Amino acid sequence: MTEEFKELLKQTSKIQAQMKKAQNEMHKQRVTGVAGAGQVKVVLTGRFDAIDVQIDPSLMQGDCEVLEDLIAGAINDAVKRVEQMNEEQISNIASGIPFNPRDFPL
Repeated sequence: MTEEFKELLKQTSKIQAQMKKAQNEMHKQRVTGVAGAGQVKVVLTGRFDAIDVQIDPSLMQGDCEVLEDLIAGAINDAVKRVEQMNEEQISNIASGIPFNPRDFPL
């Protein structure tokens, strides 16, 4: 095995360890999605698990369809934020490495 190849393997192992550590950290993160000017909030983990939903009590009096739309909007907002957070963390690891981090799903 050439020295260059050994160095490449060493770097690959290092990157894999960094990716695993980042993945574990991302799964612990919490992200809040909001809709209706803060009337509905949904908290997701970095694994997209919903761990909290907060609904302004005034919405309970109104149209059920509006509440459903706001919940869906808050979930979608939270999902986008989790995706952005995960992408940023992976990009930090991947900076300077000639590959696209989107090619490696979490």
